[in-house]
Amino acid sequence: MVKCVLPKHNSRVRFPLPAPEMQTNYSSPLGNLIIESDGKSLNKLYFSNAIKTSTIENNSQSEIFVKIKTWLDQYFSGKVPQVNFEIEPCGTPFQKIVWQCVSKIPYGKSATYKEIAGQVAKLLGRTSMSARAVARAIGSNNVAIIIPCHRVVGSNGALCGYKWGIECKKKLLRLENKTKEISIAES
Repeated sequence: MVKCVLPKHNSRVRFPLPAPEMQTNYSSPLGNLIIESDGKSLNKLYFSNAIKTSTIENNSQSEIFVKIKTWLDQYFSGKVPQVNFEIEPCGTPFQKIVWQCVSKIPYGKSATYKEIAGQVAKLLGRTSMSARAVARAIGSNNVAIIIPCHRVVGSNGALCGYKWGIECKKKLLRLENKTKEISIAES
């Protein structure tokens, strides 16, 4: 679960992003994934075929990386893994609230941007929330797959933008057997 504290100040304030202490890579069926950690929690997990694996410091024996790679192995083998490590992504308080809501979408299910906006509005004590603001926060997620932004779809069920590309989103949803319930049409 993404750690989240409701903001008590202006959520537009940007915080400096700490540099990860450790970094390694994971070769997935969809391409190279970079994993970054502060040594205690997962900070970033992102697709990066542009980075050569030889340039990544290999900390693969670190306990946090072993847990993350085990989770990824289970996920890509079609299982529903349980997160047994801390996730502390870099982002604004608002982004973290959105990511917390996205993290609650079950494996094999989807939610619309509008539904996520409604959940965020409730958490913030508001009557409504802009789906576009939520979409921007979702697009800022740097923890691919584990914070499952690929499960968020348009109101009509269409696959909308995904930071790592619509084809990647389609493949992740197919892995979860979700594409039979949603439109493959891009909007």
